[in-house]
Amino acid sequence: MFDRKLNMDSIFHEKQEGSLCAQHCLNNLLQGEYFTPVDLSSIAHQLDEEERMRMAEGGMASEEYRTFLQQPSGNMDDSGFFSIQVISNALRVWGLELILFNSREYQSLMINPINENAFICNYKEHWFTIRKLGQQWFNLNSLLTGPELISDTYLALFLAQLQQEGYSIFVIRGNLPECEAEQILRFMRVQQQQRPRLIGEDEAQTSAGRSAALSQAEVGFVVEDEVVDEDEELKRALALSRQDIDVEDEEADLRRAIQLSMQGAVMSNTSPESEAGSVKSGSQAAGSSTGGQSDTLTAEELRKRRQAYFDRQQQQAQSNISQQPDPKSTGGSGSVNTGSEEDQQQKRSQ
Repeated sequence: MFDRKLNMDSIFHEKQEGSLCAQHCLNNLLQGEYFTPVDLSSIAHQLDEEERMRMAEGGMASEEYRTFLQQPSGNMDDSGFFSIQVISNALRVWGLELILFNSREYQSLMINPINENAFICNYKEHWFTIRKLGQQWFNLNSLLTGPELISDTYLALFLAQLQQEGYSIFVIRGNLPECEAEQILRFMRVQQQQRPRLIGEDEAQTSAGRSAALSQAEVGFVVEDEVVDEDEELKRALALSRQDIDVEDEEADLRRAIQLSMQGAVMSNTSPESEAGSVKSGSQAAGSSTGGQSDTLTAEELRKRRQAYFDRQQQQAQSNISQQPDPKSTGGSGSVNTGSEEDQQQKRSQ
């Protein structure tokens, strides 16, 4: 039993080198290294000489002849391109003929493409071969990494697609030389698990993949930096918020301490005058709170107010003492004792 991969490997397939697609097209068609660039150049020079001789028949002194000599060759150029005339003459050596696929003469024959043996396709300066090997068709384009299997049903669609893309298609008529792939594939059909790619496509995809990976990595680094920056900003914002809260808490604690201190000072005075003073002081505090000034009191201002309050209490106590009658004039020891008790009470209150 034949190895299917070995069957595919038996197909001769020249890959693209420079602009020698005409050479690759012919060799892939004939399934061997039958033509070299030197061979095709010789055919091109021969065609150029035949054209020159025809132009000289009109007179070597004519303007048309001098213009023809100044023009470059129409059968080849320095890049390796060869004209359809060169390919046609090369195939004629093997008894093969080119027929234009979409010509009226050929289309009038109503021939199914699968009944042909091979096609040559040309678009601008590129040539490639489609050939039947055994009972199967293969696209032998030199721009592919290997032969591409084409089904019988897809062949007509493929040719129509090429025509729509602007390709000129030529039918190969004649007996193609025998080849190894023809002998092997005559007995067994092959299957292709993976279609070939265009030459350079893998490298391009690999390069594109690396570029995409590098771009993603760079984007990842940028995103990560942005996330780090956002985290740092969030941390700083939380820290500032905590500082503001601590400051507000300290101010609130200070105001509560001042209020408690004021209440303690008021409650420590037990005399009717001190109670009246506490009511007055409370009303003043309420007025200050209403006016929005109590929040601005500092500990030093509070101390000064408390000191002024105590000074007023002391002055009132002294004035009360000076207004009392002399104990000697009253002759009553009780009055003296009473005055002494009041003095002691006032001193304790101070």
